[in-house]
Amino acid sequence: MTQELHTDIVILGGGIAGLWLLNRLRQQGLGAVLLECDALGGGQTLASQGIIHGGLKYALSGVLSPASSAIAAMPERWRKCLAGEGDIDLRQTQVLAPHYYMWSSGGYRSRLKTFLGSKALRGRIDALNASSYPEFLRNKSLSGTLYKLTDFVVDTPSLVSNLSTPHADRIFRVPKEQLSLISAHKGRIDRLELNTNEGTILLSAQRYILAAGEGNGDLLSQIGIEQPAMQVRPLHMLALRNEHPHPAYVHCIGDSFGMTPRMTITSHPCKDGAWVWYIGGEIAETGVDRSADQQIAEGHKQLREVFPWVDYDRAQWASFFINRAEPKLANLQRPDTAYLHAAENVLLTWPTKLTLTPELGDSVVKTLQQQAVTANSAANDSATPAELGKYFTSANIALPRWEDLLA
Repeated sequence: MTQELHTDIVILGGGIAGLWLLNRLRQQGLGAVLLECDALGGGQTLASQGIIHGGLKYALSGVLSPASSAIAAMPERWRKCLAGEGDIDLRQTQVLAPHYYMWSSGGYRSRLKTFLGSKALRGRIDALNASSYPEFLRNKSLSGTLYKLTDFVVDTPSLVSNLSTPHADRIFRVPKEQLSLISAHKGRIDRLELNTNEGTILLSAQRYILAAGEGNGDLLSQIGIEQPAMQVRPLHMLALRNEHPHPAYVHCIGDSFGMTPRMTITSHPCKDGAWVWYIGGEIAETGVDRSADQQIAEGHKQLREVFPWVDYDRAQWASFFINRAEPKLANLQRPDTAYLHAAENVLLTWPTKLTLTPELGDSVVKTLQQQAVTANSAANDSATPAELGKYFTSANIALPRWEDLLA
């Protein structure tokens, strides 16, 4: 059995990028389906810390970089969505922390970096009096200064659920071994070949959007695209489950010469109600050459230095590696904005940062309008979800990594 199906847009990848784009394109009246090879959000999305950045971590040099400028408007834009007044209704997304904080220690370089960052982002950062500290830091003998940022933290599993639920009938799990991109010539997709127990489905579309994060590398190779290429930057993240009652949401600025926070800490609820501290920042970047035991020992050491009043002796620790996937730029630097490359009938995308996803949505919608891609009634799109549903199940939402590691 060979069956041909058609739709306007096929999105490959069920992370934040693919799900956001599915919502935006359905708003435009376009027929679209999303194919995910495993579980929704299971790559970079649920491995992110859920911080909606306002640019501070990219302005510690005192200079507003392109990254900082691009991100500056993002917190307010996300807040509108969370209130049901933005591009996408995110009222079912849980906000874990309405504000994020930055704490500089008493060291010279730490104080200098936070001073320069606060001046560069004047109006978007406030130094706090001790009486206004969040509960975790209140009544502690802290040296240095605590700042409140415009940044905030969302619960990424609830974000994935919010984005996927309205269009669940258009989201399908298609394992890698059952999907092939058929290309008659380099850089163009003629159709997708989906293999099932009953036969082959040939799925064609006006446009194909690659939104698979690190999985974009394999998709690009299937259709012979060498440029733009993908690069990955590894991180060695830490997670610990502790009995301390107060969640922490804070950048800890250290005394190194680097411009990345020493530690970036967020707190996330487990299914049993316990809290997990999830730790990135400089310790995750420099930790890629450490073993798991070495990284945990380093995290233990640094946390004792930063928050000495917390008892870590009964904490459960875990570490794991993740890759940040993004376009490979000529200067080998990090991309400053969400990335979109359009060629032939393919749109290659990376949001590059969770917070920039709305910008990616704008770019894709604008590009499709410029390409005069409109809903094609002749494509008989209304049959596509029903037909694909005969052969493929809906994709489930992935669990955060620490749910298994710290169970």
